[in-house]
Amino acid sequence: MTTRDKLQPPQVELRPPLITPRLILRGWHVSDAPAALAVFGSPVVARWLSPAMDQVPDLAAMRLLLQQWIAESTRAALPAGRWAIQRRSDNQIIGGAILLPLPPGNEDLEIGWQLHPDAWGHGYATEATHALAGWAFRHDVDELFAVVRPGNTRAAATVRRNGMHWVGETGKYFGLTLQVFRLRSADLDQAAPHAQLPPA
Repeated sequence: MTTRDKLQPPQVELRPPLITPRLILRGWHVSDAPAALAVFGSPVVARWLSPAMDQVPDLAAMRLLLQQWIAESTRAALPAGRWAIQRRSDNQIIGGAILLPLPPGNEDLEIGWQLHPDAWGHGYATEATHALAGWAFRHDVDELFAVVRPGNTRAAATVRRNGMHWVGETGKYFGLTLQVFRLRSADLDQAAPHAQLPPA
């Protein structure tokens, strides 16, 4: 260790990895581009994203997008950010997760995830969402929101398993008609099998 190193304050990671029984949620790296492309280059993933995002066409575009996401997380006030979802059993990146302010007012904090289709149906989205919500509530956030495109029954079921409650439909976010679900700290550990559902 040099004298200069001794004078530098220790580097504290603002967003430490969030570890669950099966997953690690950590910051994105540009080297994650091939695995990220398998997720965000999938048409069945891209069709449900909000804000609307085109299917990522190639590795170069994915690297550029990851650079933007990394910079966005660096600038964001805690607890907001973007995370890669890494499976602990094989260290494979299986998706991404977000806590980001919702436009236009940036007052509501959105919680969201995107998983590779091969990872659907294993409870990973619920596990990741629970970890992110816990992180947010430890940073004095009172409530979180998930916005779900109408017809995305898989996402609606996932947010309800984490105790989120449907609060209505709105067109104010991203210029899209979206179902809005809310989670408060007291709801986090309560499954909501009988929570109010959006109208069919």
